[in-house]
Amino acid sequence: MALLLRSPPPPPHIRALLLRLLSTGAGPLPSRMLPSLSSAAAAPRFLFGPRVAAAPRRSGVPVRAFMASTAASEAMQEKRVAGEYTAANVQVLEALDGVRTRPGMYIGSTGPRGLHHLVYEILDNAVDEAQAGHASKINVVLHDDNSVSVTDNGRGIPTDMHPQTKKSCVETVLTLMHAGGKFGGSKSGYSVSGGLHGVGLSVVNALSEALEVTVWRDGKEYKQHYSRGKPITTLTSITLSGETSSRQGTRIRFWPDKDIFTTTISFDFNTISSRIRELAFLNPELTITLTKEEGHTEVQHNEYCYAGGLVEYVKWLNTDKKPLHDPIAFRKELDGITVDVSLQWCSDSYSDTVLGYANSIRTIDGGTHIDGLKASLTRTINNLAKKSKTIKDKDITLSGEHVREGMTCIISVKVPSPEFEGQTKTRLGNPEVRRIVEQSVQENLTEYLELHPDVLDSILSKSLNALKAALAAKRARELVRTKSVLKSSSLPGKLADCASTNPEESEIFIVEGDSAGGSAKQGRDRRFQAILPLRGKILNIERRDEAALYKNEEIQNLILALGLGVKGEDFKKEALRYHKIVILTDADVDGAHIRTLLLTFFFRYQVLVLKHMQTEEYSSFPHLLGSGFIRAYPYP
Repeated sequence: MALLLRSPPPPPHIRALLLRLLSTGAGPLPSRMLPSLSSAAAAPRFLFGPRVAAAPRRSGVPVRAFMASTAASEAMQEKRVAGEYTAANVQVLEALDGVRTRPGMYIGSTGPRGLHHLVYEILDNAVDEAQAGHASKINVVLHDDNSVSVTDNGRGIPTDMHPQTKKSCVETVLTLMHAGGKFGGSKSGYSVSGGLHGVGLSVVNALSEALEVTVWRDGKEYKQHYSRGKPITTLTSITLSGETSSRQGTRIRFWPDKDIFTTTISFDFNTISSRIRELAFLNPELTITLTKEEGHTEVQHNEYCYAGGLVEYVKWLNTDKKPLHDPIAFRKELDGITVDVSLQWCSDSYSDTVLGYANSIRTIDGGTHIDGLKASLTRTINNLAKKSKTIKDKDITLSGEHVREGMTCIISVKVPSPEFEGQTKTRLGNPEVRRIVEQSVQENLTEYLELHPDVLDSILSKSLNALKAALAAKRARELVRTKSVLKSSSLPGKLADCASTNPEESEIFIVEGDSAGGSAKQGRDRRFQAILPLRGKILNIERRDEAALYKNEEIQNLILALGLGVKGEDFKKEALRYHKIVILTDADVDGAHIRTLLLTFFFRYQVLVLKHMQTEEYSSFPHLLGSGFIRAYPYP
């Protein structure tokens, strides 16, 4: 019996490579290779034999390239095997470990900005109590051991046992993510709040080397200590007596973890003061104090309380400016969303200041409330301008930049279920807020300005001046760009230049149209006579500005061909390419008009040309043109 021996099949990556070579048109492979590509029963012996240099086909793949591809495929296969991804590679971070592993996801950074964000998280919780009507005072203290404490006189964090976690409510909100009373719905403890993810307090706890929470509630004082997100003591309580028995509120004191933050732990008094001032302006009935201590001594102490709210905020921002009118302020509530706006225009300001807040959180990246404000403001001012006939031209429309020039505006919205982008809450995303803001601004601003026409006139005057300045700046930019064309070293394509480079003996004929240019080229003396055909009538620069002048192609050709330079600059006779200009046009009305336009151009653009150059006018008659030179007769 004969025994049939077969070669082992090629590896999968070899078969894939060969199939790829076939599909890319690398040329037909030997017939003995084809069965091996899909069949495991046979394989081409030459693949596994000794590798010797062989001359490949002209359209085939070189042996060296084939060997390199094979080696690369084998290396990739080994890499894939070494990088296997299974369930064993998936890590599960317990409780607050994820916050400590990726702190930037929750506080933005581990630098000064993220460090101060910890204070804002605790401060915002206290402000939420004030917005709910349960707190009227907040005390912030910067201690000399680089810790911060925030104390409010609100209801205090609940201390009873939570039914789900079987822990005290204090420990639940401090150690579990997404645990809080601000998720909305019938069980929510707040109708409006800046916190909504239930992670602010727990994030501060996770990123603190130590944290101490004190709660005054139900005639008792509760206290508990934590370290890096984990409780190190149980919740203890003592009964209050006397005047302190009715005390309510919460105090959070924390020491940021040096292992987390990349900079020295140091809180800036002015940075925190700016944030507190904003919150005091946004919450007129709230008093906030900021104290810096060294030992047991107060070295700085500020108190912030602004009964005027946003109106006082706008006045404070415009302290060193010249207002055109008193601040405009209005408030509207619709579908559970409250919109507060205050704005004022100043005569000596040429940019706008628009600050947006959502539930007392500064939205530095804007959001739907800012978009709605800007859109409605622009539309309302344009409508009032046309209604009052201040703008009579239908084609003129004030843009948002023109309307907002010199304006200072504060908008604060209170949204039951805000949609912020990320835990740092820099942008509001609720689409329904834009509609409500637009409606509020249009109704209230229209009513106010119609009742105060003098204010409307001052705003429109400011906006129209901004429009005129913008148009003038645009023309100036265009002028600079078009003037750069005149500095080009290339001559116009229509110019039939002469051979001489001596301007004193050279002359240029400016002719009417390409047909006349063709006849003139045939009759000229190439040694010293140049021809420049013009297309129709040139621009009348008597009534045009410089921007329009430099945009015109025929004017550009004249300037470049003659070497006239830039209008208004010192005249340089040595820059002229010809010392004699001949205007050669038809003996009709159009020809006379073209000559007039050209002379106007020379007189207005560079009058010294007429003084230093020889300029002649001629009326041409084609049958008088000879060969080798131009015979032309002066126009009577």
